Amino acid sequence: MAVMDATKENFDELVGSGLVLVDVWAESCRPCVALAPHMESIASDNPDLTVIKLDASKARRLVMSLQVRGLPTILLFSDGQEVDRISDPNLNADQLDAWLASALEKLPAKEA
Repeated sequence: MAVMDATKENFDELVGSGLVLVDVWAESCRPCVALAPHMESIASDNPDLTVIKLDASKARRLVMSLQVRGLPTILLFSDGQEVDRISDPNLNADQLDAWLASALEKLPAKEA
């Protein structure tokens, strides 16, 4: 699945169900821009995960309400609730992958 763009208008709907990875980014953030292709590969490699991008410069109040203090920040939501986050000005693809694997392992298994 491709990475979708989130806006302040559709954010709650996008994170409302299932597992959703939210990339809070800005064009002025070099690590954010560098991670963008990796977010695409995360989206294609994880069909059970919805990946969305939230442009911090276009949704400032929403970003503030999410208590995002720096970029890049990656949030993991499960059925509308934030379950984990990583925020590091030097975040790279390997760190992101390690964090995501750990965060997904901590989640309770869905009953079939």
